[in-house]
Amino acid sequence: MSDVVKLYPAKPSKVYFYATCLVDLFYPEAGMAGIQLLEREGIEVLFPDDQTCCGQPAFSNGFNDQARDVIVSQLDLFPEDYPIVVPAGSCGGMIRKHYPELFAGTAWEAQARALASRTWELTDFLLNVCHIRLQDTGEPVRVAMHTSCSARREMGVAEVGPKLLGQLQQVELVAQARPAECCGFGGTFAVKHPEVSAAMVADKTDALEAAGADTFVTTDCGCLMNIAGYAEKQQRPIRGQHILSFLWQRSQQAGEGEA
Repeated sequence: MSDVVKLYPAKPSKVYFYATCLVDLFYPEAGMAGIQLLEREGIEVLFPDDQTCCGQPAFSNGFNDQARDVIVSQLDLFPEDYPIVVPAGSCGGMIRKHYPELFAGTAWEAQARALASRTWELTDFLLNVCHIRLQDTGEPVRVAMHTSCSARREMGVAEVGPKLLGQLQQVELVAQARPAECCGFGGTFAVKHPEVSAAMVADKTDALEAAGADTFVTTDCGCLMNIAGYAEKQQRPIRGQHILSFLWQRSQQAGEGEA
């Protein structure tokens, strides 16, 4: 269980959307699905055009000065006091948990702390701030859930994905063995320790398939890229989606466009 304690705000009229690099470069449909889910809840989504990397790769490798250089240019992109929603626990965790410590004792400390305090992982925001209610329009399917390490431990949202999937009447959520174990991605960990990473993603893929899932969903694009990429390369049958794409596709009503 996470020890993250959160006080949820009232449902706002507007939010800022922080897309993340992996959504921007590899999974834009996940970002669009998140935006469409928010708009369907009556929320106006603001997207600052100049947003870029959250600084996590540099920070995780000990390059704090370089991380601050990347981040400082973005601190002014979210001037109004609206929540900032992030479709990834890893980037959300970087902003919410690590920005305050990274900027401690600097001229940007107060600004970084304020930004961190209003940053939310998007599925958590949909469930606990928007109080979203989903109606399933899809066919019966068996789904396994993988929650990223950052989403689970830094953002404290391990229970959110299963609760959202539980609203979908035709979706059977199947339990995988060792759900809290890392998939082996870990950003640059997969590059620095490829043999260990490969063994971890093999174990994770085995667990997802052994659960009897038709597909898997995850809260983070890094995990999705790692698990789905491994499964495809090894010609394994299981496929995956970001949970936002899955929720949007399953709950579309007549007349709504596809993400």
